[in-house]
Amino acid sequence: MLTIYMIVLMTLIITTLIMLLSSVLSKKTVLDREKMSPFECGFDPKTSARLPFSLRFFLIAVIFLIFDVEITLLLPLASVTPFTNIFSWSFSGLFFLIILLFGLYFEWQKGALEWSN
Repeated sequence: MLTIYMIVLMTLIITTLIMLLSSVLSKKTVLDREKMSPFECGFDPKTSARLPFSLRFFLIAVIFLIFDVEITLLLPLASVTPFTNIFSWSFSGLFFLIILLFGLYFEWQKGALEWSN
């Protein structure tokens, strides 16, 4: 038990030292105005270098990822068909699909799937 504590302590010490060392070595020492400004052919920028990001696009992307992961969890059901009971296979598949459709209905009712708003 003592050896586990020692290994955990040494791991924490080594990782802390590595993070501190990388933080110290990566600091920029010269804060020059021209080096810190965005590069635009040597001229001062006319507008902001930051472009606005559509939060609606981000929400659609997250919803797509969630449903994509759920579909990848649903696909192995077809390959396990010969090895399981048909009742348990259909129950688990239908239960998972009902949860998936309920989530889709909820997103639709909240208006998260409409791009034009």
